[in-house]
Amino acid sequence: MTLSIEKVGPALVVSPHGQINSANAAAVESDLLRQIENGENKVVMDLSGLDYISSAGLRVMLLVAKRLKQRTGALALCNIQPHVREVFDISGFLSILTVVESRGDALDLMR
Repeated sequence: MTLSIEKVGPALVVSPHGQINSANAAAVESDLLRQIENGENKVVMDLSGLDYISSAGLRVMLLVAKRLKQRTGALALCNIQPHVREVFDISGFLSILTVVESRGDALDLMR
């Protein structure tokens, strides 16, 4: 699993590639929380390269969303693959996280 991180306007775009599972969720969490601690408060998660997410990965998404909300920031998820989207749907996370179709839509929310 790799994380690509780039700054696009006011937003930090994070693109995980591969899987977020119990073996790497702690490292992903650490990387994302470090970005927030360093002042990033608008994060777009482009999930186009994410093949799989476990409950540990879902926990990371929820934790990041809560931390950003505490700092009056925002998290938006975009480009979710159908099989990954199903995991978010079954877990109920689609109703509690901001999910849009495209990176452009997510970046528009961050402006």
